[in-house]
Amino acid sequence: MTVLVSATEELAVDIPAAPRPARRGWWLSIGLYAAITLTLIAPLFVTFLWSMVDPKTGWFAPDVLPRSLSLIHWQRAFEDRGLMTSLFTSLFISAVVMILSAALALPTAYALAKIPFKAKRAIEMFILAPLIVPGLIVGVGIGFVFFRIGLAYTVPGVILAQTIGTLPFMIRVLAATLESIPADLVNAARTLGASPLRIGWHILVPLAWPGFIAGGLLSFVGSFEEFEKTFIVGAPQVETLTVKLWTVLGGKVMIFPNAAVVTFIVLAPTILIFFLAERAMKNDGALAAGMGKL
Repeated sequence: MTVLVSATEELAVDIPAAPRPARRGWWLSIGLYAAITLTLIAPLFVTFLWSMVDPKTGWFAPDVLPRSLSLIHWQRAFEDRGLMTSLFTSLFISAVVMILSAALALPTAYALAKIPFKAKRAIEMFILAPLIVPGLIVGVGIGFVFFRIGLAYTVPGVILAQTIGTLPFMIRVLAATLESIPADLVNAARTLGASPLRIGWHILVPLAWPGFIAGGLLSFVGSFEEFEKTFIVGAPQVETLTVKLWTVLGGKVMIFPNAAVVTFIVLAPTILIFFLAERAMKNDGALAAGMGKL
């Protein structure tokens, strides 16, 4: 009996202790924050420093940080009427693209969510084609067609070109949201004599508003940051903020401080929109589900 007890005690001592879950989560958090710092925070910090470099002293090796900082580049940016015009043009085009994408996506999303038909998977893949094919190839094809029909170098042409890229986001999010709407509501409305337009406006739109918000945010950001199709279809007559950034970065000499200022102006609406979305998703589970199903 004594031998068995001692052998059991030896086995208990030899078995290694399992790692604690808390310690695993701690190391996982460190790795996640380190990756975010290296890939996001550090580049943004360097870009911010370039936007604040004093032109009198510059920033040259081996200096790790600029010798002096200045707001002269930001002042010049806000005094540049062309830059401000590009910003307002981008905001206007993005807002119109968001509304147009929502209007065009609702019928297709409803068909994918509620109507069974053959080759549905093939249709879904066709809808996602603008996201699969490189934007430059799509832009060249669209530009050739728009040049023939007179939409090239116009704001409506740029809006339509950007809508092609944002429509898949809106359709996917709305389809995921419409799947959760009970079909009995639509059938009851049809029984009472409601037209398809009334059903869409009074039933589908109010119940699918989380999907409209999630898809609208993605469409707005996608339109605001779009470059390839905008540049091919609209430049140089239609100059959005991304095209303006390309003109700052292009040429034989690249001025890093000016490019850094424009970069932060491009990022500002995106950061603000996703901050508002994050706040909204804390209070609305449907909105979080619609964004997550994308």
